[in-house]
Amino acid sequence: MRSPVPALLLVALLAAADPALAQGSAEPSWTEVKCARYTKAWTDALARRGQTGLSQDFLDRHRAFLASGCTAPADVCPRSPEEFAMANILTVMAMNAGTASTFPPFKCPNP
Repeated sequence: MRSPVPALLLVALLAAADPALAQGSAEPSWTEVKCARYTKAWTDALARRGQTGLSQDFLDRHRAFLASGCTAPADVCPRSPEEFAMANILTVMAMNAGTASTFPPFKCPNP
């Protein structure tokens, strides 16, 4: 009979090489991938442009969208020229990252 030690050693080495295997986690979903890409776009855009002209409501609603894993309903309504510019930049960045132009959370209520 063979000893189980070599098999256990192989499992331990694989788990050490890839912590995701050790935790039994699966690949991220497409929504998670898109959210990670979009979050990076948001972070990059803020780093380059800053928050000047962005209202607290715009920032708070956007942060809530990100905190939801990008699954909250779209309710970030750009109102100032700077908010419209940010929304346009993020929409293009999201599309460049492989998400649809409908992924970003920008939507204003009907009057």
